[in-house]
Amino acid sequence: MSPRHARVLLVSFGAAALVDLVSLAAGFTPGHLVAKPLLMPLLAAHTVARGGPRLLVAALLCGWGGDVLLLSDADPAFLAGMACFAAGHVCYLLLFRGAVPFRPAARARGTLLAVGYAVALTATVALLTPGLPAGLRIPVAGYSLLLTAMAYGATGLGPLAAAGGALFMLSDTLIATGVADWPQPPRPDFWIMSTYAAAQFLLVSGVLGTLGARRAPRAAYGEMRSTTP
Repeated sequence: MSPRHARVLLVSFGAAALVDLVSLAAGFTPGHLVAKPLLMPLLAAHTVARGGPRLLVAALLCGWGGDVLLLSDADPAFLAGMACFAAGHVCYLLLFRGAVPFRPAARARGTLLAVGYAVALTATVALLTPGLPAGLRIPVAGYSLLLTAMAYGATGLGPLAAAGGALFMLSDTLIATGVADWPQPPRPDFWIMSTYAAAQFLLVSGVLGTLGARRAPRAAYGEMRSTTP
C-alpha cells in the first residue's frame, strides 16, 4: 500500500477513537459498541500498510479479540478477553526480543526500570487480589506478570514504545480495580479506553519508528555498495 493509504487508515483510527471516547463521555452506548471494535483492525491495517512486522499485526488483532469479548459483562467473556490480551502480550514480547539493547551507559537505567516494574507488579497484585473473585486471582496474577514484562520490554525501543507499555499497564489496572470493587472515577470506561487506545498507538509508533531507523542505514549501505566500482 502507498503512504497515502497508511495515513488514511491512521486518520480513520483516530476518528474511531474520538467517536468511542465521545460516546463514553456522553454515556452513548451504541456509539461505543460500534466504534470500539473498529480500533484495532484499523491500526493493524495501518501497520500492514507501513510494512510492519507480522508479530505487531498479530498483537493488535489479539487486542481486537479482547476488545470484542470485553463488550460482554459475562465472566467467561472476561476470561476469554484476558486470554486474548495475554496472547497479544506474548506477541509483543517475541517482537521486543529484537529490540535495540540498552547501551552500556544506560544499563543502570535499565536495571532501575526493571526494579520499578517489579515493585509495581508486586504491589498491584498484592493490593488487588483480596478484592478479586477467587476464580480470577490466579489468572489476573499471571496476566499481570505478562503485561509487566511487555511494558518493560517496550522500554528498549525508546520513549514512544515505553510510554505505550506504561499506559497499557495503567489501562488494565483501571479495569482490575473495577473488578475488585475499588472506588472508580466518573466514567471509568472513558479513562480505560483513552489510555488503551493511546497505548496501542504509541506501541505501534515505537515499533515502526525503530524499524524505520534500522532500515535507513541498511538502505544507505546498499546504495553505497551499488555505486562502488
